[in-house]
Amino acid sequence: MPTAAPAFNTGTGRRKTAVARVRLMPGDGEIIINGRTFVEHFGAAIDEAEVRMPFRITNTEGRYNAMIKVEGGGVNGQAGAVRHGIARALLDIDEGLRVILRQAGFLTRDPRMKERKKYGLKRARKAPQYTKR
Repeated sequence: MPTAAPAFNTGTGRRKTAVARVRLMPGDGEIIINGRTFVEHFGAAIDEAEVRMPFRITNTEGRYNAMIKVEGGGVNGQAGAVRHGIARALLDIDEGLRVILRQAGFLTRDPRMKERKKYGLKRARKAPQYTKR
C-alpha cells in the first residue's frame, strides 16, 4: 500500500537565539505565528514582505498557509528564524527549489550570535577605564 503524503511540510529556522518551527499546508497564503496573525505578532516592527520573500522568489506566493511556533530571541531574530524556516519547509516540499533558495541566501543560517561577557570586563570587550594613579 503506498504511503500517503503528509498533511503538512515542516522546516526549522534559527537566528540568534530564536527558533521557529514552520508547518506549510496548501492554502491561500495566510501566516499564523503563535496563534496570532503576522501583524498581531510583529506589529509594524517587521516588514511582512521580508518574511514572505522565500515564497516570492520561488513563485509559491498564495499557495501555502504557514502555521508557525516561534520562541526565544527578539523581534528581528524571530523574523529571521521564520524566514529561514519557511525556506526549509519549501525545500521539504520541492527539492528543485534548492538552487533558487541557496542563491538568495535563505538556506544559510545566520551564524552571528551575541558574544559572551568575560570576567574582568564590563561587557564582552569593554574594559574598565585605565587609571595611572
